[in-house]
Amino acid sequence: MKLFLDTANLDELRAGAKWGIVDGVTTNPSLIAKEGKPIKEQIAAICDIVDGPISAEVVAVEAKAMIAEGRELAKIHKNIIVKVPLIRDGIEACSALSKEGIRVNVTLCFSPAQALLAAKAGAYFISPFVGRLDDIGATGMDLVRQIVAIYENYDFETQVLAASLRGPLHVVEASLAGAHIGTLPFKVLDSLFNHPLTDKGLDQFLKDYNKAFSKK
Repeated sequence: MKLFLDTANLDELRAGAKWGIVDGVTTNPSLIAKEGKPIKEQIAAICDIVDGPISAEVVAVEAKAMIAEGRELAKIHKNIIVKVPLIRDGIEACSALSKEGIRVNVTLCFSPAQALLAAKAGAYFISPFVGRLDDIGATGMDLVRQIVAIYENYDFETQVLAASLRGPLHVVEASLAGAHIGTLPFKVLDSLFNHPLTDKGLDQFLKDYNKAFSKK
């Protein structure tokens, strides 16, 4: 499973890129707004840090405007994936942009029926939101499993991008469910390294080494 960082913060992206394990980035208007820079400027800066798919979301809600905005976003860099919401106009925009060769990430997916529509419209990515379903008492990971099964049934090329991953368990479950990609905040990516037995084992190795080889 590929790992994307769900952030627009350049410091977080530099840290993740330094580890060599970040395959791409997802952003949204809320994340961009936190950085206080114009969307195009911030997206271009992100593309300079991470060499992989970079999702940049439209803010328009009507198909014609989404298509025009999507075309402009796609011009920023060859790695841009235009992100549109899973509404009627979003699906219309996805279909039009996909036919032009512009890759589209359809976001805010909360049902397998919605995911089917996105695949039919030629989406490059579909983004089911796991954590937000968990928040309302549903099992978000079930949605990922259902989408993977439907896409495999019909050989859809749309990749499943598990979003709203809130912790290490979500990441592991998404990989077991067959998601092609998991997108997660920097703090969740960082937490994947952690295990008390790793810390304990390393501490013991160093103590043993120093005891045996340190100068007396």
